[in-house]
Amino acid sequence: MSSTYFTICGFFCALLILILFFSKERIKSEETKLYSFMIISSFVDVLLVLTALFIGIYKIDSSTIPLIIFINKIDMIHYILWPTLMFLYIFYITYHELNKYKRILKVVTIIDIIAIFVSLFLPLDIINNSKGMGIGGIGTNYIYSIAVLYFLAIVLILLLNYKKIFNKKYLPIFSLLVLMAIAVIVRYINQTLIVIPSIIVYTNMIMYFTIENPDIKLLNEVEAARDKAEKANAAKTDFLSSMSHEIRTPLNAIVGFSEAIQDEEDLASAKQDAKDIILASQNLLEIVNGILDISKIEANKMEITNCDYSIIEECQTIYKLIKPRIGEKPIEFIMNVAPDIPNTLYGDKGKIKEIITNLLTNAVKYTEKGTITFDISCINKNNNSTIIISVEDTGRGIKPEKIDKLFTKFERLDEDRNTTLEGTGLGLAITKRLVEMLNGKIIVQSVFGSGSKFTVYLPQIISANQKIETIKKENNLDLSTKKVLVVDDNDLNLKIAERLLKKYNLQIETCKSGYECLDKINNNQKYDLIFMDDMMPKMSGTETLHILKDNPDFKTKVIVLTANAIEGMKEKYIEDGFNDYLAKPIEKEELERILRHYLNSEIESANFAPLPKELYQIDDNVIKKLNSKEFIENKKV
Repeated sequence: MSSTYFTICGFFCALLILILFFSKERIKSEETKLYSFMIISSFVDVLLVLTALFIGIYKIDSSTIPLIIFINKIDMIHYILWPTLMFLYIFYITYHELNKYKRILKVVTIIDIIAIFVSLFLPLDIINNSKGMGIGGIGTNYIYSIAVLYFLAIVLILLLNYKKIFNKKYLPIFSLLVLMAIAVIVRYINQTLIVIPSIIVYTNMIMYFTIENPDIKLLNEVEAARDKAEKANAAKTDFLSSMSHEIRTPLNAIVGFSEAIQDEEDLASAKQDAKDIILASQNLLEIVNGILDISKIEANKMEITNCDYSIIEECQTIYKLIKPRIGEKPIEFIMNVAPDIPNTLYGDKGKIKEIITNLLTNAVKYTEKGTITFDISCINKNNNSTIIISVEDTGRGIKPEKIDKLFTKFERLDEDRNTTLEGTGLGLAITKRLVEMLNGKIIVQSVFGSGSKFTVYLPQIISANQKIETIKKENNLDLSTKKVLVVDDNDLNLKIAERLLKKYNLQIETCKSGYECLDKINNNQKYDLIFMDDMMPKMSGTETLHILKDNPDFKTKVIVLTANAIEGMKEKYIEDGFNDYLAKPIEKEELERILRHYLNSEIESANFAPLPKELYQIDDNVIKKLNSKEFIENKKV
């Protein structure tokens, strides 16, 4: 009867834990899921054992023994499953590596399926004497040996990670090992005393009140969320402080040199001030673009846009743009291009240009003298080419322990040494994300005090298309017969647009709202092209466009002129009905492209490579079909 008392106590404890655990809100995690299976398994275990014991107490003979054996065979499955679940639980809370856990899960699942299948064919013996009823035999010993192997695996994990085990998460494990040792001794003395189901229940109970209590876990989760929020607020404060400094630095230069131009007495000094304003403006634009890029990447709004391009031409352009940034520094800027690089590749040209620009900008920023070497090489195989871009400098270098922080956003290494340098610490973080988006790799080699080398590997496709060379007209674009309207609520923006458009001898009109634009069109004012700002008060550019489109007589092309330069906005504006897209600050090349496309009557010529001769080969069957009566009659119809 002692086994029955133990099991009845275990049953009510298991039921209580089951009710408490599943009646409360729980954290969704892998360890909580495993624990829920463990308490269900132990509840089923004590229920089956209790059923077998009551049947034995009521009547044990040839009619009930098969039923008791069947119940115990089913119950024996739990002596494989529960140790398995405990092993997986310990493995997960020790390593916290989901991929490794999934691999182990597959292995133990296969082991358990085989073990359970074998156990179904092994005999069990019913022990029934004056001390009570129990089970034994080959089947029982086999099941217990499987369970022991799992417990030995648990002990091995604990030994291999002995530094981690001194916290409350491992308290139930030590309790279980002690209780199981007692159970082995008890079973050796008296095989009819059934204590293992109760020990499993008590272990579950200890786990519930130490590490798997939903209330405790939720409180811990709230505490972790609060800590995370506090860290995020601190990071936000640091970021805003950094942004205030970084944005104000180029703004200070822009305002200062702009005021200086008013006081300059000679044209040469004014032009030099204007150059400094342009440089400061470019620095400011880089900062803003960096913030936008990291925001797009983290919001998963950065998209891959592939096209045919020449990496040699792009690298040469970047080289010409970066070289002036060296300024008066005694730096030799070297560019090497491997001769076997394919003429035309297929990939995301824009992101590759940004990766290269970021690496070169960083090299210029942190190198005071010596050399910056920019190498482009490749590994070609079939239709694929792995482009290898390396940027090596003789700059400050990076301490080995700080290389891991190199690609962390808003992180600038050695702030005390770099206080005179502009930047947000976003460049390399963006670079790494872009390289990963393109399925590439980036490697850093650095010697502190001597220099650094960044190497990027990017897989690209060798384009099958022949390169098309466009011959542009070199003469100035004269659009004196054309009339344009610029709509913008900001006076400075209107002034800048007018200055840029005057170069082309255009007839220019301006207005400061969508309502004013509608008045001009409704008063039969005719324009060849309209540049429309979108973000205007009261009536946006998009709303103005929709009203214009409702007029069946309105045929003028409308170009959206906007500072909303986030990736994907061009497609959205064109979908809204605009004919094209021009971002602020206005790039001269992009403005000229639009003017040539929509206002210029001259047609640019292009040299196309000759088509392969095979395309002209028509066999007799094709000729016969083309000359058939049926084909000719269909064509007439």
